[in-house]
Amino acid sequence: MSVILAIESSCDETSVAICNNGKITANVIANQTIHQNYGGVIPELASRVHQQNIVPVIQQALNDAKVTKKELNAVAFTRGPGLLGSLLVGVSFAKSFALALDLPLIAVNHMHAHILAHFIDEPRPEFPFLCLTVSGGHTQIVLVKDYFDMEIVGETLDDAAGEAFDKTAKLLNLPYPGGPLIDKHAKEGNPLAYKFGEPQIKDLNYSFSGLKTSILYFIRDKEKQNPDFIATHLNDICASVQHSIVTILLNKVKKAAKQFSVKQIAIAGGVSANSGLRLALQTMALEQGWSVYIPAFEYCTDNAAMIAIAGYHKYLKGDFVGQDVAPLSRMEF
Repeated sequence: MSVILAIESSCDETSVAICNNGKITANVIANQTIHQNYGGVIPELASRVHQQNIVPVIQQALNDAKVTKKELNAVAFTRGPGLLGSLLVGVSFAKSFALALDLPLIAVNHMHAHILAHFIDEPRPEFPFLCLTVSGGHTQIVLVKDYFDMEIVGETLDDAAGEAFDKTAKLLNLPYPGGPLIDKHAKEGNPLAYKFGEPQIKDLNYSFSGLKTSILYFIRDKEKQNPDFIATHLNDICASVQHSIVTILLNKVKKAAKQFSVKQIAIAGGVSANSGLRLALQTMALEQGWSVYIPAFEYCTDNAAMIAIAGYHKYLKGDFVGQDVAPLSRMEF
């Protein structure tokens, strides 16, 4: 019997989940809208809002799961990577909460948790599988051999795919967060309308800085010719940018699948919610004979359910940490 309360506070979502014997019975997420005023996450504001949200979110999760604090068996939390101030709120609260209730603590790597989100619901991948983990700050291809035996076989050398989406959205004067809006406009546009420079990286690593520069120069030059270019061609621009990013991502996945002779492919992280990436992956899977695994939308972006499922498997191993644990803005994979 294991009832685990999990806390996620790595960026600007305060989330708490309950995992009861491997099943998620509550997953509460409090989003922060204040950052929309600034076009991006302001770390100091994020940590302050976490402090305001964490107690009511925990209470809501307990209510949703219909459990009491006395029924809990452990407390899991995101140790990193993430914004240090935000992590500090979650880690400090988890430590105090566990100390008051005499419960063991479970530290979870945020990126591991994104991958283990595939084990929340059926269908679940079998080991080994490849996972493309894409978010605002990370782009990785991970060979997953077991729940906690994972190897990064490719990663970004500079900017992440999510950053390419976000920076493009700013260039297009789209409000924050801009990635989902690019996805929305892309559905109405022609993905082959415009072509941008693609990085020439021979191994399984990625680079998106050159692509961002190519998009910047393209938009700047077009606006010189026509000041209304963005407004009149927004759908085609978004579709073309999305097509470029998705193509870069999946070409490397295809190469990795052949290199490691793996037929099970998964995607995780915030960008895995992108409809263009999901469709392109499913299309490539039919061509390559892959089995594809994509978490439910609510488990793609930052959430405590993925921390809870990772915590559950650590609980089974007896993998606990002491009260001297501290948050880490960067964590070794």
